Amino acid sequence: MKYEKAQDILPEYVVEIIQQYTDGSYLYVPRKSENRKSWGENNGTKNDLINRNKEIYNSFQEGTSIKSLTEKYYLTEHTIRKIIRKVKMKK
Repeated sequence: MKYEKAQDILPEYVVEIIQQYTDGSYLYVPRKSENRKSWGENNGTKNDLINRNKEIYNSFQEGTSIKSLTEKYYLTEHTIRKIIRKVKMKK
């Protein structure tokens, strides 16, 4: 999301109508529902986390200890166990 000046993108009459409701304040214009993207879709974060979690699960299945996984991924034991549980349920 970025800030745009209303007078740079909207016709003058639209700016005047908006000023009748709010004058000199910031206004957020939400995306159309068909243009919305889910979390992590833009920058690939969601896929990165899915792949990381699969790696954690596969390493655990191959015998890597939870303690080792916490050190490798800088996560708590609770988080590692939760990831393993979630990935296992999806399989």
